[in-house]
Amino acid sequence: MDYNVFQSFEGLGAGFWVAYSVIMVFMLIVMWIIFRKAGQPGWAALIPIFNLLVYLRVAGRPWWWIFAFLLPIIPIVGAILFLVVHIFILYGIAKNFGQGAGYTVGLVLLPIIFFPILAFGKYEWSAQIKS
Repeated sequence: MDYNVFQSFEGLGAGFWVAYSVIMVFMLIVMWIIFRKAGQPGWAALIPIFNLLVYLRVAGRPWWWIFAFLLPIIPIVGAILFLVVHIFILYGIAKNFGQGAGYTVGLVLLPIIFFPILAFGKYEWSAQIKS
């Protein structure tokens, strides 16, 4: 019997990419809805870089915070700083949708669950944090 152990993993690659694509399309729809709830154009979720600017507007942060997305270029320290800044951005989104620090923890740890709750729930955006 000529059985290769790696043959059992052949389908894993295609299945992974299909699942990944489905999740990314779902999250794109979720961000579209969140942007629209915040009074921003939903199609902005489709445009790279511009979607980050809209993301910052939804969070109530100034436009120049876009440079925070370049922080991971800096070895070690940059990744930590990016994480801290991104938590502040997520806090702004949670706060502007009427949620608190606990919801921010959910957005940080389980974004695939907590962003859809914002999108499909009865949450309304109000600019509590302004840039």
